Amino acid sequence: MSNAQATKPTQPMPAPDAGTRVDLAFLHHALEIRPGSKENFVQSLPFSFRDVTAGAENEFQAVVLGKRADVDLPITIESANFFKNMVRRAAAGDTSRKTITALERYLERKNHVWENSWVRFPEKCLNSYAREVFASDLLADKASPGGDLRSDAGQFRFIRAGEPMIRIPVSYLLKLALADVIGSAPLIHPRIKQTGDQMMAHFLNDNTSPEIFSFHPVRSGAGSRGIGRPLATETLIRFLFTQLLVQYAEQKLGLKDAGQEVRVFFSASPPVMQHRLNECLSDAFYRFLFMSPCLSGWNRGEEKHTYMTLCHEVLSRSQINGIAKLREAGIIQSNLVILPNSSNISLANNGTHISIGSEKLARLLSDPGSGFTARHEKLLGDLVIKIAEHFLCLFPGTYSASPCRLNFEDFHPEKILGFLPHELDYTHLRMLWRRWKQKAANRILGRPVTPFGPVWLDRLIRRVFGLKGDFVPDFRLVDYLVSLLSTDQSPGLDGSPGNSARLGHDLTQMGVFDTRMPLYQLIRLREFSRMGYTGFEHRYYSIFEHVLTDMGNAADMQTLITALAYQYVLNGDVTHAMIPDTPDVESERRQLFFCAALNLPFCYVKTDTRNRFLKTIVSGISHTRKSRRYPGYTRIKVKDYKLALVSTLKKDGSALIEDLRLHGVLADLQGRIHSPDTRSACGRLVKGILDSRKKQDPMTCPGDVFNRDAEQYYQETLRKQHMAEGFKILISEFSGMNLWAGFREPVFRDIIHTILPDTDLDRFLKQVKHPLMAHDLPAEQIKKLLFLIMLYVNMEAGHAAPRQPSARRGE
Repeated sequence: MSNAQATKPTQPMPAPDAGTRVDLAFLHHALEIRPGSKENFVQSLPFSFRDVTAGAENEFQAVVLGKRADVDLPITIESANFFKNMVRRAAAGDTSRKTITALERYLERKNHVWENSWVRFPEKCLNSYAREVFASDLLADKASPGGDLRSDAGQFRFIRAGEPMIRIPVSYLLKLALADVIGSAPLIHPRIKQTGDQMMAHFLNDNTSPEIFSFHPVRSGAGSRGIGRPLATETLIRFLFTQLLVQYAEQKLGLKDAGQEVRVFFSASPPVMQHRLNECLSDAFYRFLFMSPCLSGWNRGEEKHTYMTLCHEVLSRSQINGIAKLREAGIIQSNLVILPNSSNISLANNGTHISIGSEKLARLLSDPGSGFTARHEKLLGDLVIKIAEHFLCLFPGTYSASPCRLNFEDFHPEKILGFLPHELDYTHLRMLWRRWKQKAANRILGRPVTPFGPVWLDRLIRRVFGLKGDFVPDFRLVDYLVSLLSTDQSPGLDGSPGNSARLGHDLTQMGVFDTRMPLYQLIRLREFSRMGYTGFEHRYYSIFEHVLTDMGNAADMQTLITALAYQYVLNGDVTHAMIPDTPDVESERRQLFFCAALNLPFCYVKTDTRNRFLKTIVSGISHTRKSRRYPGYTRIKVKDYKLALVSTLKKDGSALIEDLRLHGVLADLQGRIHSPDTRSACGRLVKGILDSRKKQDPMTCPGDVFNRDAEQYYQETLRKQHMAEGFKILISEFSGMNLWAGFREPVFRDIIHTILPDTDLDRFLKQVKHPLMAHDLPAEQIKKLLFLIMLYVNMEAGHAAPRQPSARRGE
């Protein structure tokens, strides 16, 4: 160990005032940075090859297939007083029949797909252990086993024809199915029982859809290219495990016999039909139907449910307040606007959050003698986030996407600009809106036009003039509040302790947010004192077409950017002062991210921008020009900016690329940028969506047709593709487990033999593959496969380091 490593610093770091240049000598001592060669330096950086760990949280779409008379959602709507009162008022002529007609059309749908419906089944289908778990989850406080029930416990049970029934959301069904699997084998090996019990806590449901976070953190190791492949492997096996639970529940819990089938799959944007239903409902009734009761994951689930109600109320209010900002920005220039519904549906979006952690930083923060404290963690963490945000436009559409077709009548700024008024300053908001109108196929006599108001009139104009609207690669990132803009008085990333709370207070006074909610950010610092690990949660991923390469490469790129940011900071190349903490500078770099999500070809940055880091990147673009429309601004192509980022990564991060073994990831990224139609995640998703209609251009399909086709593609084709991808990975991983059982852990071999007494592992996997993919695997076979996966998770969790990211939210 060098002297730099052995000697602990004795002097505290200066207070992190905005723009303070950090004491590099102190940090090099505190962080055990090895001087000398470039190779030694990068290998001692936080988030270098053997330092980084990762975990993910995936939000999935859930639907229930079945007839109107068999499925919980239509039954609940029709039996609700809200619906009955509307019918009576419409019949009496007190209100228009328009809303009730729309509701009846929703209930009379022909495809029998009910998005985010609950399920119902006889209580007798649960074994005793699953009933114990259910009874515990109905407690007001699970930490008090003898305490009272939740005040809403009655809504999860009812009597039908004298028989006790249970009704629960699909997100909780997954946990209850796992409990039933565990309880079905009283002689199950303790390792499997313990692991299964721990895995139940990973099935969350604080939002509308199922949320499932990593069963164990992953780390890069010998022979691995980086953290991406292990993380994608864990995600695929977790997805396959979820599909097995669904199939088990359909059979064992009597769902199929009751006319209900469940599908759980990757789908990012709120469903088309749920949008239409929301237009007919009050915000309170929408929450009653779709906000999860939070039965799993929190000791006081009802309090968490109340918190989620707050989130829905705040986002609904925030969207309405955004209209005033559009008026102030000059985007809305008259009093003729389409008011959004009082119920905002954005919480029904589904994304993936990838968290990465540093073992070194966690070790130092846990050691009071290291000299590295939470104050340093915050100062460096905020600066790393600011640097990383410049690179985020590489991700939307490239590695994940949420393709959406918008018709001409959708182009009301107060509707499709979503939460952007709270995420960009007015200058960049106006620029973005103008470029979006220029890009869209909404022109009459060569001039871009927007809808006039009445839907019937806008549809007529669309048909007469052939207005096609637009195609957006990742609409989820516009439709959902992903990153709030700082205020002049309260910067959110200046490195000072408590800055998020101060910004939240300002935004609450503006009617944009609420101090009881965590601040929405593209990248969130995960602080050791709260999370037990230290790192960053990246919160902007939508749908991965191919999990192994899309998610895997994205995680590797995320790690490279984070490590490079630390390199910049610890070399003294970038300081807080170089990226000023003002709303306009913050908005300037984030507009690039939203331009990528919308696939806008150009953007504008100030020619003399005060963001010196951005200026350095832009200087690497050979083809730019001064803007004639916006004096003092330089026009750049978004594609050229992306390629400049790749060049920056190659030039400044060459040693890190070598250390992280990411040469192939950089080459793959360049291919995705140069050939987006065939190599990007968005291009491949669009091809899959359009294949059924034998089309190649999404603009040839009307918006509602394309978006419904997309939902069907995600529900069936892509879900099966991900299952096949997961099963292929499972075979490979089980092969490794077989070797482990044979040479390192003989007890594993005995457990496998207990699960499969009549066959070997390879033969069993071949037997179950086709029935599993056909949704026809018998319950007993499903149980065996679930037990084997639990054993595998037990093995992998034993390799994982403590205090590392599992990606579960801390709030």
